[in-house]
Amino acid sequence: MDPLSASLAAFDPNIHDGPAFAIAVSVKDHKVEVPTHSHRHGQLVVALQGAVTCRAEGGLWMAPIGSGVWIPGGVPHSNHVTINGAICLLFVDPAVPDLPERCCTLPLSPMVIELIRHLAATAPPGRPADGQTDRITQVVLEELRRIETTGFHLPITDDPTLRLIADALMQTPDDRASVAAWAARVAMSERALARLVVRETALSFGRWRQQFHIVTALQKLSAGASVQAVALDLGYGSVSAFIAMFKAALGVSPARYVARMTRPHAVTTSAGWGG
Repeated sequence: MDPLSASLAAFDPNIHDGPAFAIAVSVKDHKVEVPTHSHRHGQLVVALQGAVTCRAEGGLWMAPIGSGVWIPGGVPHSNHVTINGAICLLFVDPAVPDLPERCCTLPLSPMVIELIRHLAATAPPGRPADGQTDRITQVVLEELRRIETTGFHLPITDDPTLRLIADALMQTPDDRASVAAWAARVAMSERALARLVVRETALSFGRWRQQFHIVTALQKLSAGASVQAVALDLGYGSVSAFIAMFKAALGVSPARYVARMTRPHAVTTSAGWGG
């Protein structure tokens, strides 16, 4: 593990006594991956530049720029930040009520992002909070209670067959094999595999694989890959087919998504992280 990842994994959020506090992290020149761990605080991982992928509770959650992944306290998880990424982490005391009880991805308004960045810059962990900090913290927490979740999530349960297929797709994301072909690989009938995926994920096999493509595409685009390269990596026969899938799923073309990513939020401080 590189030194930065080690220091992030070792960060202890219990050094702060308030209902919530934030820290900021800027990743330079290389990606950072913090291994599986847990802490009693809930955690919102906010993507300011690049993207972060969290693995927890049998799934992958993807936070592109302007979004965040919420991880409740006590949930084992790992985080992966793309090259030259910038993130803020909001740690929330488990006694704070009415926040999501399960992992999810949240779209964040510019106001919420700026308030979290302000907390990271002006009220680092270990410093006693003042009245203004308390008021800003309460505004952030109230706004988080109002937000509806988004679909940047790939469900992966503990079912060994589903995990085998997911691991294979992560190794070869351009594999476009049919349900029948996958069924033959895992020694099941096509109908049995289709039913298994629906039972475990509430998605058809095709929709589940498309969700994998969305999560993977967002990660690659956030890391600086071109639209053409991502389309090729995911096995699309043409760039236009990939663009159509992306736009249908997210309501915006990959080019527009990339343009939004090139307007990063500045990170005002760089501190330790509890990933």
